[in-house]
Amino acid sequence: PSNSQALVSTVLSFSIEQDRWPDWVGIDSRNQFTFNALQNFAELTGQPPNIRVGANSEDHTIWSPTVTINQDVFPPPNSVTPYPEATQITVGDGYYELSKWLPSGTRMTWGVNLGLDNVTNAVNMAKSIIKAFDSPAVRRSGVKLDLIEIGNEADLYMDNGDRPSNWTVEEYVADWISIAGPVMQAAGLHPNGDVAFQGAAFAGQGFTPTEIFDLGILDTTPGGLITRISQHRYSAAFCNGGDFPLVSFMNKASVRSNLTLFEADLSASKARGLGYVLGETGSIACHGAPGVSNTAGAALWVIDYTLQAASLGITELYFHEGVGFKYNFIQPISLNRSIIDGSPIDPPQPPQIQPSYYAGLLIDTFVGSTGSAKLVELSVPDDNISGYAAFENGLLRRAVFVNLHAWLQSSEGTGQRPSVHIDLAFSLSAGGSSASADALSSGGVQARRLVIQHADDVSNLTWAGQSYETSDVHPNGRIVVESVSVRDGIDLRATEAVLLSF
Repeated sequence: PSNSQALVSTVLSFSIEQDRWPDWVGIDSRNQFTFNALQNFAELTGQPPNIRVGANSEDHTIWSPTVTINQDVFPPPNSVTPYPEATQITVGDGYYELSKWLPSGTRMTWGVNLGLDNVTNAVNMAKSIIKAFDSPAVRRSGVKLDLIEIGNEADLYMDNGDRPSNWTVEEYVADWISIAGPVMQAAGLHPNGDVAFQGAAFAGQGFTPTEIFDLGILDTTPGGLITRISQHRYSAAFCNGGDFPLVSFMNKASVRSNLTLFEADLSASKARGLGYVLGETGSIACHGAPGVSNTAGAALWVIDYTLQAASLGITELYFHEGVGFKYNFIQPISLNRSIIDGSPIDPPQPPQIQPSYYAGLLIDTFVGSTGSAKLVELSVPDDNISGYAAFENGLLRRAVFVNLHAWLQSSEGTGQRPSVHIDLAFSLSAGGSSASADALSSGGVQARRLVIQHADDVSNLTWAGQSYETSDVHPNGRIVVESVSVRDGIDLRATEAVLLSF
C-alpha cells in the first residue's frame, strides 16, 4: 500500500538508566543473561536492538580521572520507588568501555550531562566516550557509537532545580550550543562523520523540536551535527504512587491518542531530513506502576504501541530499562527487594525476563530478517482488536492481530473467555481474476500465538508454544505453529496476540 512505512530492524530498541549500566552489561566479564536476552532479538532480525544509555542519571554524571568504572550515590528506597536512581554518578574511562560486552553489531547512543551546565565535565565525558569506542576491546566487539545526546529532558530542568523556574526554550537553545560546540570540537566530530548528535530528548511538549528548529538550532555549527530527533513518551506517571487500572490501559483508542500529539514534530523533523525516534518510552513513567507495567497485559500494549508508532513513521522506540524497574523487559541481576513495594526478598530473585519481553519476540518475528519490511495498519472494525501487515518487495508476508480485551484473574468463573473470529479479506490489483482470488483464499497460513492466561499475570506466558522464563533466556518447550486456512480465518481469544505468516 502507498501509505506503508519502513519497518526497521531495530524498531524495538532499549534505553538504559545510566547509573547502573555496569550491572546491565558486566564489568570483568559480560552479563550473560543480558547478552542472551538481547541476542535472541538479534537472531530474529539479524540486528541487535540499538541501545541508548542516559536518562535521568545522564544529568547526574561526572567524569573523574581517579575513578576506574563508577561510584554511585543512591537515596534510600521506599515503597513507591524500591529502586531509586542515583543522585550522583562518578565515572571513569572504564565505564564506557563496558560497551564491549553488548552483542556484536549493536549501535549505541550515549548521554552527556547538560544539566550541570559545566562545559569541562561535558567535554571530559564526550572525550572518554570517543576514547572507549576507539579502544581495541570495543573495536573488536563490533559495537558502534552512532550518536551523542547532550542533556536529558531539559524541558523539566526548571522543575528539578537544574535551571531557574523561568528558564525558556530560547535559553535552552543557547545553553545547548554552549555545551555542544566544545563537545563537538573536543571529540573530533564533524559533518558526515561516523558520530552525530541526537537532538531534543524532551519529556513532553514543554519544549518541542519545532520550536528549536524555528529558533535556528540546526543552523549553528554544532546543530548541523544533529541527524536525529528524540522525544520521550509515557502514558501516565507513578512518581507519587496512584492507581492505574489495567483495563483502561489496554485500550486501542488510548494507544492512538497517546501518539498523535507527535505528528507535527515528526513531520517537521522529516521535512528537514532528520530521523525521528521515541528515544525513551514505556508504559507509565517513574519506573512503572504495579499491576500494570509488570503484567502480561502490558505486553499486548507494547505490541500495539510499537507498531502503531511505526505506522506513523516513528522509526524506533527505545523502551526504558533500569535495575528493578516495574516496566522492564529484562531484570538483568538478582534483586533482594520487591519491585512492587520494596519489601525484602530472601533468597534474592535471580535475573529474569518480564512479560513485555514476549512482546519483543513477537514484534521482531514480525519485522523479519530481510531489512526490507514495510508496515501498514489494517482496518479492523472492533474496538479491542488491532491489526498490522508487513510487506516485503511488494508482497504480503506477515500480519499481527492483538486482542486487547482484558481477561483477568477475576474473570474466571464469570463465563467463557471471549473470543473474536477474524476473517481475512484481500483486495486484488486491477486485472486480478476471480481465479486469483480463489487461489489466494484457499492458501495456507502459519500462525504463532502469544498465549497469556490472564492480563494481570506476571509470568507463565508462551510465544509459539515456548517459554523464555528460564535461567539463561533460552526457550523451553516445543515450538507450536498452527496451520490455518485463509478461507476459514482464525479465532483470537481475549488477551492474546497472533502472528500470521503467509
